[in-house]
Amino acid sequence: MSHAMSTSSAAPRSASKTRETKETKVVASIVLDGSGTVTVSTGIPFFDHMLDQIGRHGGLDLSVEAEGDLHIDLHHTVEDVGIVIGTIFKQALGDKAGIRRFASVLVPLDEALVEVALDISGRPFLVYEVDAPAERIGTFDPQLMEEFWRAFVHAADVTLHIRSRSGRNAHHVVEASCKAVARAIRDAVRVEGTAVPSTKGTLSS
Repeated sequence: MSHAMSTSSAAPRSASKTRETKETKVVASIVLDGSGTVTVSTGIPFFDHMLDQIGRHGGLDLSVEAEGDLHIDLHHTVEDVGIVIGTIFKQALGDKAGIRRFASVLVPLDEALVEVALDISGRPFLVYEVDAPAERIGTFDPQLMEEFWRAFVHAADVTLHIRSRSGRNAHHVVEASCKAVARAIRDAVRVEGTAVPSTKGTLSS
């Protein structure tokens, strides 16, 4: 269910979705112009922590409840959460009228430094060059964050570049990348006009 607003409406830019497969069930909602209120439960503690960072630093009201076949692997849950968040992000944006569209940011976390560039383009494309120097963060494989962002990008129809410039601690690198994407989202969705920011007149795929 979507409640996207046009620039002439006072309604919040929000959306919600339930997606259920044989492997997972994901229920999520988002408010783009929120206060960073986040409620997340996926059964994967480190992933929950990263989703919390995305919501809080993105200024999003984000709720995610996921049940998945974690006894087999974490991959299905992480990917499907990315699909659902990307889907409701796109729905909440509506016709994208007046948004800034582009954003870029550098975010440090101690020794880690991550660069992100975002274009709410209507064209899904991911560049992910993040060197997380560890096989595991607790029980979490940091490589799964690439799968999350790829799923998000294709569902949201955005272009996203994430590059780590430095970092020795895998937790710091991954967390900095999530904070950086969150800040880019916060800037890119900001409404500062009335026109769709494209010479084509549309940002739909």
